[in-house]
Parts: sequence; C-alpha cells; structure tokens
Amino acid sequence: MPVTAVTTDPEALTMTVTADFAAPVDRLWNAFTDPRQLERFWGPPGWPATFTQFDFQAGGFVRYHMTSPRGESSTGMWEVLSIDEPRSFEVLDSFADEAGNPIADMPASRMVFTFTETAEGSRLTNVTHFTSAEALEQVVEMGAVEGATMAMNQLDRVLEGLRAYAQGKGVQTEILDDQHVRITRLIEGPIDLVWRAHTEPELLEKWMLGPEGWRMSACEVDLSVGGRYRYAWEPVGDTEGQAFGFDGEHLLIDSPRRIVTTEHMTGTDYPSTLNDLNLYEEDGATLVTLLIEYPDAQTRDAVLATGMTEGMESSYQRLEGVLATV
Repeated sequence: MPVTAVTTDPEALTMTVTADFAAPVDRLWNAFTDPRQLERFWGPPGWPATFTQFDFQAGGFVRYHMTSPRGESSTGMWEVLSIDEPRSFEVLDSFADEAGNPIADMPASRMVFTFTETAEGSRLTNVTHFTSAEALEQVVEMGAVEGATMAMNQLDRVLEGLRAYAQGKGVQTEILDDQHVRITRLIEGPIDLVWRAHTEPELLEKWMLGPEGWRMSACEVDLSVGGRYRYAWEPVGDTEGQAFGFDGEHLLIDSPRRIVTTEHMTGTDYPSTLNDLNLYEEDGATLVTLLIEYPDAQTRDAVLATGMTEGMESSYQRLEGVLATV
C-alpha cells in the first residue's frame, strides 16, 4: 500500500499523509493536476469524485463532489494559493454547498502537497493545517484519516496504467475492511460495450453463467433508479447443485460508468449486500471495479468461501469472447 503514515498533531493543528510510489515526480504531479486522473482516486472507495471546475492556477478555483452508493453527495472546493511545479502546490480546502460556495459553519483548512524524489520513485507529503483543535477533531471524527488512506491507496493503478496494473491477472479480490471487498478485472473491450454487457439481458444471458455446467434460467432487468432486477441459475446435464438466484433494486445509474444495486439471495432471509460497479476505459480496455458492502465480516467470509471469485473469473473470460462478437 502506498500510504506509509497518517499522523495528527493537535498542538501544531495538522494532519499529515505520507505516501511512496514507484513512479517519477513528474508522473505523480500529473496525477494530482489532471482532473480526469484525480477523479480515479481522490474519493475513497464508494465515494468517487467528479471535478466540475478545474482552474489550476494561483487564484483559481477547483470544485468537485463525491457521490456515495446511495446517492448522497459531498461537495468541496479548493482555492489555489500557490504552485511550484512540479514540487508543490497549496490550496484552501472548504466544504461547499450545492452551488459550490463555502459552507461557513464547516471547517476550512489549508493543504500543502509536496512531491519529492526518492530512490524508488517519489514521495507525496500532504500536510493539512487547521484553524483550531476543534476543527481538526471534527474532521478526524468524520473519518478523514481512513478516507485519506483509502483514497491514496487507489493511486497505484492510475500511475501504472490499466494494462500494467491488471492485464493477465484475472479477477483480483481485496478485503478492505470488515464490511467491504473490492473486486477488479480488466476486460478487453470499450466501456460502452462492457456497460451493455452488464445491463442488457440478451448479453447477460451469454456470459454471466459462472463455472461450466450452469445456465441462466431468468434474467429480468428494469434499468431505472428504483427499478428491480432478477437473475436465476440452474445446473444442466450431470452438473451437481441446486438452482438459485438473486434479486435487488437499482439505487444509482450513471451510464456508462457506474451502477449501484442491492443484492439479495432470492427466497432466503439472508441480508442484502450493496454492490457498487464502476467502469473505466483506457487504451481500448475497461477496468471493472466492484465494491461490495456486506453487513458484517461473518457474511463477507461466508460469501467469499463459496468460490465467488473463481466463478466471476469464468464469467469474465466468457464475457471477453462475447464482446468480440458484438
């Protein structure tokens, strides 16, 4: 993980994030000063950022919002104070309202980003200066330490490029905490086709089958916010196993980049999960990232023990074949 330390100093009124990367300073600088790259890591998992204004010059303003899986939005803004390319830049960071204006009763802070060369690549040091101990405590209680750590730990995939990061590695499963698992898979194909394959029943039926010996017996999709879906599978031939299915609701749809659903095993009283699917295209390939929120660690471990990762890999291998014929 890139983040090596996150420290708070109540006397100096600072929070410092230190992270090391196997990339040169110029490459790291570009990731922080290009809004399209920033969007891929600035928000922690489950709260991706969208930058709506990026006037990156002294006296300029940067505005963004982060959207949760359930559609809640958190809006922020930077006033750019100084830039020393590619060594450092300084901003005044504020919580903002829907119009992008600072919220007066929320703590503002001064952030200094410093980029230095190391023997292995480069180091980011991000020091946030607060106006009072109360402001520092408030931001820490809101999860700033955990959020900053998870956000910066997403930067490796941006710096490497999608193919270097994920090509040939199949489905990768990461346990983020007791409730969250992140699954990634690089798919050879453009984002529009990968989106269609995840949302159109006639395509879903061709690849979302898990291991060999199963067929999709039901595939119903109402692709609208609040709309329902239902999938079911059954064994064929000599394959052992019992038919099963999942159903749920679409909570958020941002075509062709993001779709959030609930997922419940049909006919059971098992608790539902929250599935946050994100797509990102680079150089003709699309990274599929699925963030799953479980009710607890016990449920998480029980689901992972079913062979879910292996079944997803079989399906995604099949998907690449389907996309080649669309």
